Amino acid sequence: MRDGWLARAKPVTREESGYLVGLAGVLLILVWLGIFKFTPTEAEAIRPLVASHPLMSWLYGIWSVQGVSNLVGIAELVVALALLLSLRYRLAGVYGGLGACIIFLMTLSFIFTLPGAWRWVDGMPIVDFFLLKDLVLLGVSLTVINRSRAL
Repeated sequence: MRDGWLARAKPVTREESGYLVGLAGVLLILVWLGIFKFTPTEAEAIRPLVASHPLMSWLYGIWSVQGVSNLVGIAELVVALALLLSLRYRLAGVYGGLGACIIFLMTLSFIFTLPGAWRWVDGMPIVDFFLLKDLVLLGVSLTVINRSRAL
């Protein structure tokens, strides 16, 4: 069982300290924003993003604005826990990394689904830059998966 999916993850070496910093950043963002999703302020803030997304807008037909936000928050917190456990268990890293990739790909897709996300300023196209942070977070998530799958 030592070489199976439930085997312990390989220890992080001093040379991989950048990995720990990146993982800590992803954890901080997921936990902080995951908890914030339980507030009415954040529920209203994500409403236009979710409502304009073709893969997510249907959620408002089932749950309230706060219910949808709570669901997103729960997903973010569960993924954060799995990523934390990835330091010890390989399988948690694979699932946590996949979950994080889904979250960050969805957030990046808002760049294309949110009306008004792109605009021209001084002759240059700009986007709501808070969405672009997820590109780096996606990279860290892919690293978690690859590290967890390595034998």
